[in-house]
Amino acid sequence: MEAARAGAWNERVLPRLEDPATARVSAVLILFGVLDNIPARTVDAAVAADLDVLLQRRAPTLSSHPGQVSFPGGGREPGDRDFVDTALREAEEETGLDPTGVEVLATLPELPLAASNHLVTPVLGWWTTPSKVAAVDHAETVEVFRVPVAQLLDPATRYTSTLSRGGVTFTGPAFDVDGTIVWGFTAMVLDRLFDACGWTVPWNRDDLRPVTV
Repeated sequence: MEAARAGAWNERVLPRLEDPATARVSAVLILFGVLDNIPARTVDAAVAADLDVLLQRRAPTLSSHPGQVSFPGGGREPGDRDFVDTALREAEEETGLDPTGVEVLATLPELPLAASNHLVTPVLGWWTTPSKVAAVDHAETVEVFRVPVAQLLDPATRYTSTLSRGGVTFTGPAFDVDGTIVWGFTAMVLDRLFDACGWTVPWNRDDLRPVTV
C-alpha cells in the first residue's frame, strides 16, 4: 500500500491523452478480498492462496472497450464527494456490491486511459464484509467474477498482448485466466501494482499473442 501511495507502482508511462482538457474524470475500484472456499492452485506465488480481486466483463455492445475485462468503475458525477464516492457508487451500480463492506485503503495517482480519453483514479480497497455480486445491468456488464491473485501471478497465466492498428503495434501485459483474457488498461494496472507490492513472479515477456477487439 505504501509503494502504491508513493507512486512507485506507476514508474512506466501509459500512453498520453490526445486532449487532456476534454478528458472525462473517472475512478475504478481495485477490490481485494478473501475467496470463498476456492483457494488458488498456484504454489509459488508471494501471496496467500485465498487472496482475490474483483473484476467484471463489459458488454460487447458498448462503444468503448467492448467485451473487455475491467475493474468496476466509471465517470465522476456531480453528486460524488470524491473519487472514493465515484468508485463505490459505480461498483454498487454495476455489481450490486454493498459499499459498507469495503474498507478503502488508498486513493492512487490518476492514470491516463488514452483509448477512451479518461483520467482514471484507482481506489484501492479491502473487502472486509463480502456481499453477493452479479451483473446488474446487462447492457453494461455481462459478468462479475473474483479471480485468485495467485493465479494472476502464475507465470503460466501471463503473456504479452499485441494489438495492431494503423500500422502500429501496441504491446502490454496480459493474463489468461482459464480462457478469460485480461489485457489493456486493467492488465497494465494489475501488472504495475503487483510489481510495486513485490508480488511479481518472473514470467516470459517474450511470449507474444495477438488480441482482438
